[in-house]
Amino acid sequence: MELISSDFQEGSEIPKKFGYKHENDEPHVQFESIPTGAKTLAIIMDDPDAMKAVGKVWVHWLTYHDVNDTTKIEGKTDFGEIGYGGPAPPDGRHTYIFKGYALDTILDLKEGYSKQDLEDAMKGHIIAEAKLTGTFAP
Repeated sequence: MELISSDFQEGSEIPKKFGYKHENDEPHVQFESIPTGAKTLAIIMDDPDAMKAVGKVWVHWLTYHDVNDTTKIEGKTDFGEIGYGGPAPPDGRHTYIFKGYALDTILDLKEGYSKQDLEDAMKGHIIAEAKLTGTFAP
């Protein structure tokens, strides 16, 4: 399985319009080569470089949807908002990681769930993983 974006390439600069303090547009991220048996696709986008600045890995986006339904159920970011919260590094260039998961079950989380809620619900159900990284500087 692969996670790709038509908005930026693996390891490259994420365009400014996707930044939290800019337009905060949600980038187009899609799954390729989804394994047979996958029922749910989930994405966790976070910033491990934030650990140096704010003492934690900052959660920017939590989303999942059923394979046969593109209606997204979104979680709460560390900005305290539901849905996508773009890059906003407080101290120079950071690397952002989009982690994609194919699951063998249909999740039943309510909008506004936390990263921990999502990780707990995925335990024992991950059949494939992929990641996409990009960098962003203020």
